[in-house]
Formats: sequence, C-alpha cells, structure tokens
Amino acid sequence: MEEILKVEGLSKTFTLSRKQQKIERTNERRKVAVDNLSFNAYRGEIFGLLGPNGAGKTTTLRMLSTLIRPDSGDATLDGCSVVNQPEEVRAKIGFLTSELKLEDFFTPNYLFDFFSELHGVEEEEKEKRKRDMFARFGIDKFAEVKVANLSTGMKQKLSLVISLVHDPEVIIFDEPTNGLDVLTARTVTDYLQELRSQGKTIILSTHIFSLVERLCDRVGIIIDGRMTACGTLEEVCDGMTIEDRFFNLYKEVKGGEE
Repeated sequence: MEEILKVEGLSKTFTLSRKQQKIERTNERRKVAVDNLSFNAYRGEIFGLLGPNGAGKTTTLRMLSTLIRPDSGDATLDGCSVVNQPEEVRAKIGFLTSELKLEDFFTPNYLFDFFSELHGVEEEEKEKRKRDMFARFGIDKFAEVKVANLSTGMKQKLSLVISLVHDPEVIIFDEPTNGLDVLTARTVTDYLQELRSQGKTIILSTHIFSLVERLCDRVGIIIDGRMTACGTLEEVCDGMTIEDRFFNLYKEVKGGEE
C-alpha cells in the first residue's frame, strides 16, 4: 500500500474563556485538544477517526487541512508538510465541515464557478464536472435557486460538491452525515465509496459506529486527544464489535467513568 498521509506527534492546546471553562466544568485555563497524535493513511482507502464529542477529531482535521497550525508535530500529505507547505497541501485536498456556511444570496451555479476559478480549474473541465456532479446530487434543478431557499440536505450536498470542484486526491470530511436525513446521508456515503473506488483517499471523523463499520478500511479511536487504538477494523476490534471495543477503551482511559 502506498502511504499518502503521515501524521507525527500532532499536538494542539487552546486557552479557555470563562464561558468555556463553565461549559467544560473545569478551572483549568488551558485545554489539550490533541495530544501527540500519530497515524497514517494509504492511497485508495477510507480512514476513520472515531471518538466522542470533544475528543479532538475536528481539531485534528483542521490541522491536517492547514486551517490551524499545530503547536508541535507535523503531518505530510503526499510529501507536503502541513506546517511548512500549507498552500501545496490545500491544492491536494478537499475539506468539508458542517461549519461551512454558504452565503444565502448566492446560487449553486455561482458558487461552483467561483470555487472552480479559485482552484484554477479549466473552463471545459469545470463545465463537465458541474454537469456530472449537479446531476449526481440532484442540484441541477436548483442551480439558479439562492442558497437561502435550499433545504438543509441540498445545502449539505452543495457544500460537498463545492469541496470537490478541483477533483482532489485526498478528501477530509468532518462528520459527513451529521444532521442529514436518511436519504441524503445514504447519497453521501454511497458517493464516498465511489470516490474510494476511483483511488481517492478519504479521512473522516465520526462518532457513529455503524458508519465506521460500513465505510472504513481502517480506523483510529481517539479519546481525550490521544490515539488509543489504530488499524483495520479486525485489528482494532479484536473479536468484539466496534462499539464494545470503543467503550472498553473509553473506560480504560477514563478509569471507569462514562
């Protein structure tokens, strides 16, 4: 297998506001979000980061996507460092997060054209990809409808399409089915499998066990910012279900706390 992503010792700490301290129920001013995290991913696979809310999954994906800089450690994506070569990394990835907000007064047509231009996609290729992807996700009927008037599911599908305008080799998804109805979620997961069959590498975060079992070739279980198990599902589960394995690890880390 060809290694396309190598993560070595990523760490990130944040300063908490008083409001955040109350939410976290702590007097500590500093929170370690990611703690010396290391793993790798191979070309043509779906790698899942599985963990509870607050485990450090989103922070990890933001560092891999060069949106935030790690305090220490590094990751290389197809030979490019997220710390030292962020622009090269951005050209190679597509990043989708539920926090991606589309401006209400733009249309799918305009947004696809705008992001294609940002990525330097040639006009002929842009039009072909737009036709194919809009038809694939049913966006073609809403191409001139303002984002404000689109359904939540259609906005999510449009966000996905926009993230992939430049046909990246590595796709990073933060909770890809979060908040979606069952039909839209199935459309998205089917497409992720299709991308894998095309040789794309997909890194996704989730807290949904069934999604990991259905999609992922390998998985890393992250708790309190640390990798507690990593490998194929068979290696990680060790004869158990992924759910049972996760809760066993969680109890070990938390000392019996749930």
